Formats: sequence, C-alpha cells, structure tokens
Amino acid sequence: MSTTIPNLDGVGVAFNDPGLVANAGLLLVATLADRLGLETLIDDTVDLGGRVGAANPGSKLLTLMMGLVAGGSFIDHVDMLRAGDTAKILPFTVVAPSTVGTFLRAFTFGHVRQLDKTIGETIRRVWTDFGVGPGDDRLVLDLDSTVTQVYGDRKQGAANTYTKVVGYHPLVASRADTGEILHVRLREGSSQRGHGQFIRELIARVQRAGASGQILVRADSGFWSRKLIDVLDRLKCLYSITVSMNPSIRKQIQAIPERGWSPITYPDGGYAQVGSCAYVTVGKSQDHHTPLTVRLVVRRTHRDLQDDTQDTLFDDWEYHAFVTNQTGQAVDVDAEHRRHAVVELAIRDLKHGVGAFHMPSGNFSANGAWLAATVMAHNLVRWTQICGDPRPGAPIRVAATLRTQIVSVPGRLVNHARRNILRLPARWPWEQLFNRYLTNLRALPQYI
Repeated sequence: MSTTIPNLDGVGVAFNDPGLVANAGLLLVATLADRLGLETLIDDTVDLGGRVGAANPGSKLLTLMMGLVAGGSFIDHVDMLRAGDTAKILPFTVVAPSTVGTFLRAFTFGHVRQLDKTIGETIRRVWTDFGVGPGDDRLVLDLDSTVTQVYGDRKQGAANTYTKVVGYHPLVASRADTGEILHVRLREGSSQRGHGQFIRELIARVQRAGASGQILVRADSGFWSRKLIDVLDRLKCLYSITVSMNPSIRKQIQAIPERGWSPITYPDGGYAQVGSCAYVTVGKSQDHHTPLTVRLVVRRTHRDLQDDTQDTLFDDWEYHAFVTNQTGQAVDVDAEHRRHAVVELAIRDLKHGVGAFHMPSGNFSANGAWLAATVMAHNLVRWTQICGDPRPGAPIRVAATLRTQIVSVPGRLVNHARRNILRLPARWPWEQLFNRYLTNLRALPQYI
C-alpha cells in the first residue's frame, strides 16, 4: 500500500538513472515502424544528393517522427529520445536536434515529393500487407484546407490567408472511417490552387494501395468548381461538394416546390428539411464551357422561437447546398454529406497531436518536409491502434489520449537471464490495452 510523503520539500531530485526509459510506450509505435521497414524505405526513396545533411535520411526522419509521437512539437524536443535508455527501444540510431534541423534544411521541393512518395508506399504496405485497407468496400475521402499561422515576415511562402492571418494554406485529404491522412500538400498562404492535381494524385495513391471499390469524395465550398467536377467524373468517383450561394443557385432553390421538401432530424434545436433539384453549371474557362447538369441537394434549417405560440413575420430559413452525382434519397445523401465534418477532427489531431500547428523553419521546403513528417507520425499513431486492436468497432484515440494511456508510461530497461525486459509501473490502468497492442503488432509480418 502506498503512502504519501508528508514533506515534499524533503524529496531530493537526481537526474542520474541511465536505465530509465522516458515514453516507454514508444516501443509499440517503433515495433510497427520496424515491421513496415520504414528506415530502409526512407533510405531507398529519399536521396538528397551531396547536400549537407543528406546521409542516413531514415534515422533522421524516424527520430523526428518518434519525437512528434512522444509529444514534441519543436525540433529541439527530439532530445527526449536520448534520455536514459530510451534510444535502446527504438530500432534506429537516434540523432541530435541539430542534425534533424540540418536534414530538414537540405530539402528542396523535389525532395519533399520523395517524402510524399514514401507516405504513399507506407499506406500501401499497411492497407495491403497488414490487411486494414478498404479493399472492395466503399472508401470515403474527405478534402479540406487548413491554415497554419506563422508570426513575423521571415517565413518563405507565408502570406495573408483567407482567414486574414499570415501563414500557410495546406491541402489535406483524410479517410473518413479511420482519420488517416492520405495526402497533404503545403501551399503558400495566398494560394487557392492545385485542387485538380491534388485529387488526381490522391485517387491514384489509394488505388495503388488496394482500394478497388467505390470512392466518394466529400469537400466544402472551397473546392467547388466545374473543373474539379470534370476531374472527378473522369476518375469515375462519386462526389459531394458544398457550393457557394450565388444568384443562379438561389434561383434554383426558390423553384423547389413545398411538396419537394422532406423533414429531417436536426441537432441543436429547430427543425430542418431537405430537397433536391437539377442544376446546370457552365465553367468559366474555355475548356469547361459545355453545360453540365448535376444534382443539387439543399438543406434548409429553421430555428424555433422560445415562445412557439408567437408567429414570425418572415420565413427565417438558412440554406446549405451541395452538388452530387449520387442517386439515393436526398435525406440519406444529405446525412452522409454532413458527416464530412469528421475531416476537421483529423486535421485538429494532425495539428495539435503531432506538431503540424506550426512550421519551424524559414525555408518553405523544410516546412514541407516537416509537414510530411507530421503526417507519417499521425498515421503511425492511428495504425498502432488499428493494427494493435483489429476488433470491429475498436475505438481509435487521438494522439493526446494515446500518449496519456500508452506512450508516456515510464519504464526501466533491465537485463534478466540474458533477456532485456522493460519494467513498467504496477497497476497501470491501461496495462491490458498495452499488452493487446504489443501482441498484435508483434504478430504482423516483417517487411523486408
């Protein structure tokens, strides 16, 4: 039975135990990285030529990634991996923060694309070789952009974004059911371009990774354009994209008869109805001037008064519309479109769970490499859980929760009967979860 020390001022402190392991739960994430053959994959894919910091990219990138998984958010934080015996449970050589910084500054745009290729290959290995991909099932992809705010005027490529803050404006694509980040592209703060190429690369990536079923792409109004619709049609994808309320769309909505609206259950009070109609769109560019008829699904919401006996002077409806090529009932299509909001949860976890909330360098390509590293760290956190607990319906925790329950557990590495043993605290609340993850991850095939 534990007792409380009555006088905390009498407790001495000494940082002198070389056998302690900070963040002993990194053993699980490192096991997955080892099974994936990540260090060899990175070494074979990323070639920085003769630039300073080019050697051994695998160990340098894995040092950064594990530092991010452990809760680091700046380059200096990777030094925690060199404390005590922590480095002994990692299957690569842990390098110093200054080495990681030099490594990131060696990147050009082309080298960042090499990292992007590495991300695609890791997705393929996990989905195909470890069997957690969508296979023939329907795959729902959510697209969004986010803003990474910066401070000062010395960040290359940073500019005023649509939110009126200075920063970068990356594109992000996530898998709806797992929150994996499947594709990312760092853009200058003022950029609103690149959607078409981004989607083509995304669809090619998931199909190479083994996604052979129907693909639905969901996006907000920032992606709405006739050009993008044509790209998705050529790729034979379903789509569900929010549109801006321009005069022609308002005119179509007004033409929907009252009998064309169906009531739906809507949260936060009030009530809502859904209707649909045809909408003819004509692109602005010469390449997309042919009229195209698409389905416009509209949701209108009406807030109840506190005193429901009092009538309103005007019909107070708020409208939200999106275009789609799905043919189901408008109520069902709308319900699925609303679930696009899960992309915000994935982006929040990417930014605040593994360090993508800021860009540490003044060099644009170095920041692109940092963003790619955060994506790989984010996916390792997700895959540790998906592969570690493959039971249907098993919860997928955000990075902060997994760190609290699994990663941040302290340990001591000892040698007993010629065997290394990682001793962890007795009565750890998530001991069974830790052991389940470890057993399942060690059962994965070794990628050579």
